[in-house]
Amino acid sequence: YLGPFTGDYRAALSTEWMKELAENNIPHSEDASLINTLGDPVEIRSWQVVGLPNDALSVENGVITRFSLRWNHYIDPQGQANKWIKNLERENSLEVGKLSDRDFLSTLENAITFGKPFLLENVGEELDPVLEPTFKQQGSTVMKLGDAVIPYHEDFKMYITTKLPNPHYSPEVSTKLTLINFTLSPSGLEDQLLGEVVAAERPDLEEDRNQLIVSNAQMRQELKDIEDQILYRLSTSEGNPVDDLELIKVLEASKLKAGEIQAKVAVAEQTEKDINITRMQYVPVAVRSQILYFCVSDLSNVDPMYQYSLEWFLNIFLLGIRNSEKSEELKERVENINNYITFSLYCNVCRSLFEKHKLMFAFLVSARILMNEGRIDMDEWRYLLSGGAIKEMKENPAPNWVNERAWGDILAMSSLKNFTDFDNDFAANIEGFRTIFDSPNPHREPLPGKWQDELDAFQKLLVLRCLRGDKITNAMQDFVVLNLDQRFIEPQTTDLSVVFKDSTATTPLVFVLSPGTDPAADLYKFAEEMKFTQKLSAISLGQGQGPRAETLLHNAMEQGNWVFFQNCHLAPSWMPSLERLIEAIDPGKVHPDFRLWLTSLPSNRFPVSILQNGSKMTIEPPRGVKANLLKSYVSFNDEFLNSCSKVTEFKSLLLSLCFFHGNMLERRKFGPLGFNIPYEFTDGDLRICISQLHMFLNEYAEIPYKVLKYTAGEINYGGRVTDDWDRRCIMSILEDFYKPEVLTPDFAYSESGIYKQISTSSDLNGYLQYVKGLPLNDSPELFGLHDNADITFAQNETFALLGAIAQLQPKTITLGGRSREEIVEETSKDILAKLPDPMNLQEVIHKYPLLYEESMNTVLVQEVIR
Repeated sequence: YLGPFTGDYRAALSTEWMKELAENNIPHSEDASLINTLGDPVEIRSWQVVGLPNDALSVENGVITRFSLRWNHYIDPQGQANKWIKNLERENSLEVGKLSDRDFLSTLENAITFGKPFLLENVGEELDPVLEPTFKQQGSTVMKLGDAVIPYHEDFKMYITTKLPNPHYSPEVSTKLTLINFTLSPSGLEDQLLGEVVAAERPDLEEDRNQLIVSNAQMRQELKDIEDQILYRLSTSEGNPVDDLELIKVLEASKLKAGEIQAKVAVAEQTEKDINITRMQYVPVAVRSQILYFCVSDLSNVDPMYQYSLEWFLNIFLLGIRNSEKSEELKERVENINNYITFSLYCNVCRSLFEKHKLMFAFLVSARILMNEGRIDMDEWRYLLSGGAIKEMKENPAPNWVNERAWGDILAMSSLKNFTDFDNDFAANIEGFRTIFDSPNPHREPLPGKWQDELDAFQKLLVLRCLRGDKITNAMQDFVVLNLDQRFIEPQTTDLSVVFKDSTATTPLVFVLSPGTDPAADLYKFAEEMKFTQKLSAISLGQGQGPRAETLLHNAMEQGNWVFFQNCHLAPSWMPSLERLIEAIDPGKVHPDFRLWLTSLPSNRFPVSILQNGSKMTIEPPRGVKANLLKSYVSFNDEFLNSCSKVTEFKSLLLSLCFFHGNMLERRKFGPLGFNIPYEFTDGDLRICISQLHMFLNEYAEIPYKVLKYTAGEINYGGRVTDDWDRRCIMSILEDFYKPEVLTPDFAYSESGIYKQISTSSDLNGYLQYVKGLPLNDSPELFGLHDNADITFAQNETFALLGAIAQLQPKTITLGGRSREEIVEETSKDILAKLPDPMNLQEVIHKYPLLYEESMNTVLVQEVIR
């Protein structure tokens, strides 16, 4: 009965049943549970050796599998049951198939006839009608499979798995199969991770624990043998048992043995206690990693391409334990592991996130860590994401600068328990709050009165949400730095060589595209570096390209070539075939140099298994001038910087050109203030401009500024521009970057002097250090815009970010001890209480009679009726 339920619900049910047994005076063991009653510790250990996770839920599932009289159907979104069954039944010639396989029925028929185990993977909510139970025919058991009736071998076992996280099955399915829920819960993952970290850090403890299981089982077996022997002697003894010398000898031997065993049990119990005390010291690692995993697994709600497997996560987890700094102090060691794993996971995930979601992910991680420690009130969290309801309307104390929406937010916030009376304090300290409202950095201004000391960093975000929503993203960056580290908000550059190093012949590399981007040039350049130019075949997918792509793939796997499939989103119907081809790659037979590169726009038709097991990178222009400059300079080398005949001029103008490119890309965020039409400028535009700059400086004695400006502004960038005013704007901006003055040392591109030329004697590392020292958030002055230009863009960004986090919230969360339904009901009552009474129709007709010449009266009455 427990099979379909989660771990917590199973525990609650068992407790309920035990209570009923006690109340009704039914004799029962004190520690009766599924594992204690039916589980054999030695057998459980052998399951864990072949891949059964070590948490209580998975062990229970193993016991149910062992004793189930029907075929087992696993709900297995993380693929743990699948992996375990494959290892468990490997020696018994396990057959594996999917309903979509061409030879599915013949493989199944073969397994049924010869009594082999069969694993049916990735089923949906509907099961194939051919899978009907057995029946008797002329005394022997047979099974109808399709049209054929085949003999049923008693050793045949059927296992079915689905990757659906919450499938809905009809009652018939539930009666024919044993449903077993393998879905990972936070507590279950915590158990597993604790086992992994203790095994990695203290293998001696894990060894002791395993020996304990074996010796306990041996002792139990010996006791059972002695009991059996005594019972046998008693049952076969004739006459007076006292005269039976053999029986007396057995009893004496059993007494000695029982004494020995009792002493061993006491030692074993003490050893187990010691092991558990040490294990408990590693709990913070398991807790932190569990929080991180669920942050990552929730991301698929924001974008269908954000898919990550548990196996991928466990690899990062184990690498983190191995590579993090060692320490004699256990507490310090635990902290080192946590810090290393958190940042390592952040870097790995950031490679595959779009820019707009990177801060969201860092903020989510820091907030979830605090929530787990009970340092964030859930009502306040909900208010930050979606606002709240006003309990009592009051007059706005400063309508000239506090708009009605902001005042409504302040009133709603005042109903939270930590913000009681905030609205009255706001009216009393109006000038103090006005200072925050007018400040260029409101997120760093102290709050007036008692609020500065009473509120923590998270609660101050709520106040900022009311007054200056446009600065929430900046405040979130500060919040992440405070709770995690500065590294979590710095731009992360994706280097193909790093991603390549993590890949193998069986893991595809996926480029997730944004409009107007193409990683082909980067890949060809990388292939050249790796001496693979002749071994790289590319194909753009679309109608009818499937068979050609399949042939390319098979040849490349044998010869150790690279294959590049572009635009997978244009061939959704071929994606299941691609998934099957990738799953069929045999690590033992494939050439180790083989790599499969894929590109796709975000699409929910892209196979989840490829995303989960592949290495993903998002390809889009970086955000901010700093990140753009960093991306440009990372692709250069010292040889290139010094390759021009006019080295100093080339270095200065190259920096200018990269600043101009960043300016072009970043102006789009200001909407119509930037350009009338948002243009998709690409790295290709910058590359061709750099080539021309290099060429013209080598060919001309004087620097041909006019030619440089014309080729860059009118042709390379201007070629995309369709609006005359935008073209004029680009040419005017280019004037500031391509002019003789930029060759002077310390030439400043902005009034503040932050963005400037540096000494041309610097090497590539010098330029990179300068770029890394630039501010994270661009000042509008670099674009020649007023500081207020940021406000609209920043407000839109803030509410998009909060909306994305809101999508990640569980649907049945209990907030402050109340469920969503209760809160919705309460809010509905609040709204109903504020509604005016229905209008009295007769009074309206009496006051505004329905006359032919007064047509407005007729309309009014119709509106009142409606």
